Amino acid sequence: MIFFKLFVAFSLLSFSLLGAELHNKNSMPSIVPIQWLQSHYKNPNLVIIDVRKSDVFKQGHLKHAVNMPVFRDLFDLKNNYMMPKLDFLKQLFSRAGIDKDSLIVVYGNEQLLWAARFYWLSQVLGHKEVGLLEMGYGSWKDGALPVTTAIYTPKLKDFIPRVDNTKIETKLGVLMARGKQIIIDGRPVEFYNGEKSHAKRFGHIPTALNYPGLGNYHTLPDGGSAMKDIFQLKKLYKNLPKDKKIILYCEDGADAALNFLVLQTLGYKASVYDGSWLEWGNDANLPISK
Repeated sequence: MIFFKLFVAFSLLSFSLLGAELHNKNSMPSIVPIQWLQSHYKNPNLVIIDVRKSDVFKQGHLKHAVNMPVFRDLFDLKNNYMMPKLDFLKQLFSRAGIDKDSLIVVYGNEQLLWAARFYWLSQVLGHKEVGLLEMGYGSWKDGALPVTTAIYTPKLKDFIPRVDNTKIETKLGVLMARGKQIIIDGRPVEFYNGEKSHAKRFGHIPTALNYPGLGNYHTLPDGGSAMKDIFQLKKLYKNLPKDKKIILYCEDGADAALNFLVLQTLGYKASVYDGSWLEWGNDANLPISK
């Protein structure tokens, strides 16, 4: 009996230490449950980013959220919707109160892929402590999180980018990867099949598989959205091998960013082709398939 009690006590201690170790290594979940944000709301290192349009943001947002409209701040519209310049992003993150100690939660509207764009950019800039709120704005139960119309001004910080080139891919890299690495097209199936396109040409990159970014989340009956649970996501990507690097693209880099978040959460090595189809589909020298 004494041996059994000692065994149970030792087992509980082992699980406790293991839990603490996992928490230290993974203090920021990549898909953030509502309950996690509730329990960390008063953490001085918490930074909340809202990527919705500024006029919508002003009508209501999470308390202490900083507005970074996705098409104003997270794309370079003058350069084919690619990643903004490094100096611009450094200033953007610093003004939002982000530094190396920040725990960042990002959210957007019912299309979770726009918030995922911020997640991917943060990873490229070397900031790992970032997560996507599991639901789009307003999809949670009333009163679950504090909402306000007051504009919050964060304290200016000094964000220092540490670019991780393994998270971003170029046109040349994708061209060389065909047949050697896995390429995933995150656009809706009608774009993949060549029925629609925002570029001059229609189709997809040869050898690319189609895993639409919108397949990572549910549309709720009230029009909101929520990420699928981890078991559903594992099932969705179960046929992909984990011993090969995966290159992701979509139309402009947003659906691919959501695929990136999920695959990275599941333990895959993934990168996003920054130019995506808007670059590839407008270059007549590159091969396409339909």
